[in-house]
Amino acid sequence: MIEKLEEIKKRFDEITKLLESEEVMKDKEKLISLSKERSEFKDIVTAYSELRKLEKRRIEAQHIIKMDKDEELKEIARVEREEVEEEIKKKEKDIRNLLSPKDALDDKNIIVEIRAGAGGEEAALFVKDLFEMYTKFANSKTYKIDVLSSHPTGIGGFKEVIFMISGKGAFSKLKHESGVHRVQRVPITESGGRIHTSTATVAVLPEAEEVDIDIDPKELKIDVFHSSGPGGQNVNKLATAIRITHLPSGMVVTCQDERSQHKNREKAMKVLRSRFLDIKKQEEEKRIAEKRRNQVGTGDRSERIRTYNFSQNRVTDHRIGLSLYKLEAILNGDLNEIIEKLTLASKKVK
Repeated sequence: MIEKLEEIKKRFDEITKLLESEEVMKDKEKLISLSKERSEFKDIVTAYSELRKLEKRRIEAQHIIKMDKDEELKEIARVEREEVEEEIKKKEKDIRNLLSPKDALDDKNIIVEIRAGAGGEEAALFVKDLFEMYTKFANSKTYKIDVLSSHPTGIGGFKEVIFMISGKGAFSKLKHESGVHRVQRVPITESGGRIHTSTATVAVLPEAEEVDIDIDPKELKIDVFHSSGPGGQNVNKLATAIRITHLPSGMVVTCQDERSQHKNREKAMKVLRSRFLDIKKQEEEKRIAEKRRNQVGTGDRSERIRTYNFSQNRVTDHRIGLSLYKLEAILNGDLNEIIEKLTLASKKVK
């Protein structure tokens, strides 16, 4: 592993020098390519630098234990060595994870689809809560949010909301969010104060470019209609909403949030392509699953993955048995601990 890390560091240093040269500064294509390569190595090089500092501290502590005559100082050094050795193990684990092969889709933008499940209006309000949770998380990472389609309800929830999150690594961060999310709380519509259980389904799809998925225009049926708001009333005098039906599969995508027919069509095609890429990805994962099974489940859309319990201030991810008692913080976008533990679990082989 050290040999590999030295090679990466050497290349990282080479790229850093090249990026400072006039020749590269004038060549936009080369500048972008080298900057991207350097960015891919940065976390590994930083972790390796931290590992070397820890190893230096361990050698220094070991030297004191072996050579110093002061027993009190030697005892302090023993404690220091134990702590450092623990940190070294963690850092080596982090580096192995960084060196492990990446999902080819990890750097993709994503399309997130959230739909109300069981629970009526309360489920629709929960969809809104999840939408706001992912929006706040995305904002904390300086990702861009773009709503592609939404179907609001009369009291402020959503039957469905589809949106794009754009930013490097968006898919790697949120790819394990797909599945059934469950909420247990007293609904605002409930006067008796009884706790209800409602659900929403989340699908996280990597954004597909035209080069990723080729769709024959002859296989599409495109309908144009008037946008509608809560209750079904028309909200736009011009027919700008788009419904695209992929005839061979029967898959239907609608988009009505933009005032431009062209923009709605463009967004609907993004969703359609991404759904097909996701199907392709799931088929590949099923083939891989025959050889190994990871600890974050199958990614099946019907799999219950998480419960948000308001009375206990608890969020539980059932796939890895993780319970965190900070529900408000999580709904405010603090998903970092959950994401980190799901990512680590996904790399373990049973």
